[in-house]
Amino acid sequence: MAAAPLSPVPVSEAAPLSEGARILDTFIAPSKTFTDLRRNAAWWAPYLLSIIVALLFSYGVGQKITWSKAAENVLQTRPKQWGRIQNMKPEDRDKTMALAEKQTMIGSYIFPAINLIILLIVAGVLLATLKFAANADIPFKVLLAIVVYSTLPGVARYLLATITLFAGISPDGFNVQNPIATNLGILFNPSDNPVLYAAGSMIDIFAFCTLALTAIGITCVSKVKRGTALAIVFGWYFAFMVVIVALASLTS
Repeated sequence: MAAAPLSPVPVSEAAPLSEGARILDTFIAPSKTFTDLRRNAAWWAPYLLSIIVALLFSYGVGQKITWSKAAENVLQTRPKQWGRIQNMKPEDRDKTMALAEKQTMIGSYIFPAINLIILLIVAGVLLATLKFAANADIPFKVLLAIVVYSTLPGVARYLLATITLFAGISPDGFNVQNPIATNLGILFNPSDNPVLYAAGSMIDIFAFCTLALTAIGITCVSKVKRGTALAIVFGWYFAFMVVIVALASLTS
């Protein structure tokens, strides 16, 4: 008696991830998150989380540091500009510092909106580079979602910074633009070595995590090799680093 033919075993697809699971997996199993973005490229959850953390951080700066002190600390990292302010007449110096305080506060609170523009630009640059250098065909909305999810280490960094604010960090030396010692900037005094401080601040463990996640995400949704993705992502970051250091050199 002939045996009945075996039925093909259906291949089960990975279960869709919730937004919360995506956020968690970005830290512990990033390939799951980025692979799921091919199914649904929504990025509102990590972006909303970044807004909440940014607002908490800004509130903490205003309460624990004060915006006047935060603005003063930032200006002190720019020796030329700080020197000009100190040489002003008292009434002009007060007006300048009041304006700097206002700009620092507003800039901090509207940063999430500015950051969204930056993320759109980053996704666009990576899209063009991947198409030209690796012939990769990744939908823009998927690449944007990868970029947004990859910023979650930065969100964690500012959450840690917020915790240190409410834990009682000293206002002296606090830099709202580099609020926590996770980079080589801590090795240099920003007033004495502004260029080295700017360069060191870019060599940040959380920034490198973001870059690595971006490269992983690219490889999960395309045929781009891991090494190629890393070279493109880190290459653009170091190009940006050169620009930042050059600007610091001009203002120091």
